[in-house]
Amino acid sequence: MNTQPSVFAQIMAFLPLPEFRKCVRRYRVDYRVRRFSCLDQFFCLAFAQLTYRESLRDIVSCLKAVRSRLYHMGIRGRVSRNNLANANEARDWRIYADFAQVLIAEARRLYRNEDIGLELDNTIYAFDSTTIDLCLSLFPWARFRKRKGAIKLHTLLDLRGSIPTIIHITQGKTHDVRILDDLLPEPGSFYILDRAYLDFFRLYTLHQNHAFFVIRAKSNLQSRRISSQPIDKSKDLRSDQRIVLTGPKSKTDYPDVIRRLRFYDRENGRYLTFLTNNFLLPALTIAKLYKLRWNVELFFRWIKQNLRIKSFYGTSENAVRTQIWVAITVYVLVAIIKKKLDLPVPLYTFLQVLSIMAFEKTPLNQLPTEKYDHESMADDPNQLLLFNL
Repeated sequence: MNTQPSVFAQIMAFLPLPEFRKCVRRYRVDYRVRRFSCLDQFFCLAFAQLTYRESLRDIVSCLKAVRSRLYHMGIRGRVSRNNLANANEARDWRIYADFAQVLIAEARRLYRNEDIGLELDNTIYAFDSTTIDLCLSLFPWARFRKRKGAIKLHTLLDLRGSIPTIIHITQGKTHDVRILDDLLPEPGSFYILDRAYLDFFRLYTLHQNHAFFVIRAKSNLQSRRISSQPIDKSKDLRSDQRIVLTGPKSKTDYPDVIRRLRFYDRENGRYLTFLTNNFLLPALTIAKLYKLRWNVELFFRWIKQNLRIKSFYGTSENAVRTQIWVAITVYVLVAIIKKKLDLPVPLYTFLQVLSIMAFEKTPLNQLPTEKYDHESMADDPNQLLLFNL
């Protein structure tokens, strides 16, 4: 008899359940709940994320098909479409947001020494947002335009391991730059921003908190050059200057000196202008730092393709926020498992394998990966070959 737990149960075993129960008690959600607890709800939604289920009916049908295994998967309550829908509608989404922060803190500890290709000990963040379109007739609370609904996912990504540290979910019409007011700048850290966040008053707040920023400048920037530094044009650098702002508003919002760099992007055939308040790093390092900002775009693309955050199991704001936070929790949990087991596969490949082997009883560190290819089978003398080459 195979007593090995299923792949899904092995994944859930990495969860710090005492911390989850603390989050539940914080909001008193499980008070007098007997049949379908918050943990049951979390396991069902995590199963849906890992196996890419399409709807509540899809989730329930799959779980009922393996009813005898549910107890060993950690699901103790009665799984039904009505129970799951009511839980998504009524139970406070902040439980899962708080629990996600617990896992995020653990993941950041594991990945704090991750190599990013630059010899820097500073923490490096990329900040950006992505829009998730919604049907306005089904989600009237998420009004974006006259006939369109949407929400925005504002994310501060720790580039060591691509771990999301802060996530704000807002309505689609919320301007990106306003979310900078909610950041608590860490002294000595780098914040890499796109042009949408070019607000000199908020950038000066980062500067006063001894944090560094790297941001693209707009073409209509009004400034005056104070001095220039020698550069190596063979490395596609074009200028390295110290400037002061001369615009009527910008010079009041940011009265100090700023460093301006001009770089030629050979891959795309265009010139890029960067602004930063760091005057010590080489100019080429600043340009490479900004190039790392693309990781946050890859993160958004990855979670949209591999997790269920574009279509939702409920239409209320609470249900949508719950589903997004469970998706983020699953992403971070898989990243933690990959690091703890030292698996030499990309996170995408690992998640794809998990999605089709949730009920298998194979140890996680023995799951087939991209290295398990036809060459390894061809080396087996007992393996029949389809073609004799």
